[in-house]
Amino acid sequence: MRRSKEVHLHIPAAEEFRRGYEAFRLHEARDAMYKVATFLISHFWGKYLKMSNALGVLLLTWNQGYYRYGGLNFDKLEKCLKNNFNAIEAFRRQEIFSLNETHRATIIKFFQKLLEALKRKGTHKKSPVAVAKALHLLAPGFFPLWDDKIARAYKCHYSKKPADKYILFCDKMKTIAQAVKNYDNIPNDVTILKLIDEYNYAKYTKNWI
Repeated sequence: MRRSKEVHLHIPAAEEFRRGYEAFRLHEARDAMYKVATFLISHFWGKYLKMSNALGVLLLTWNQGYYRYGGLNFDKLEKCLKNNFNAIEAFRRQEIFSLNETHRATIIKFFQKLLEALKRKGTHKKSPVAVAKALHLLAPGFFPLWDDKIARAYKCHYSKKPADKYILFCDKMKTIAQAVKNYDNIPNDVTILKLIDEYNYAKYTKNWI
């Protein structure tokens, strides 16, 4: 994957990284839904309707503000999963460290398909945040999570060309992952990308550290 020409990317030292994910685990009660959704996705892998329901467990909790006035179209999501399942399986077998330029076209295509499938019912409003959450649940070792504040912090905000901005964000998370994976005594109960998201959420979304 093409590296950003920006040189300001902040890579947390081991102590800062630890304070971030520990703050997340102390304060964020909603993470229980992540564990449930992760289990359900794995358990019902290849069963598209049940996989769409499992994604809904997380999206309707973590994105409740977005879906409050329209809901999630499970039929469209099920169809999207079915039509793109070969790509989903390929991504699920990989980790962020294998990300390169050959992935670009497939990621952009699938991102845009999910962007359409995850639209709030009855509107044309789309959520790049919901897409990243769905991507991460489907391939937790390969796709990172973001939200508005995290995307802005990494200068990857998605108000325009969200798929391209997500590619740039993935590249930056790969750089961070390569650094923090070697830190001593980091938790191994989640993927390195989930751990980075816990740090990002604590630092940029909630200002806990």
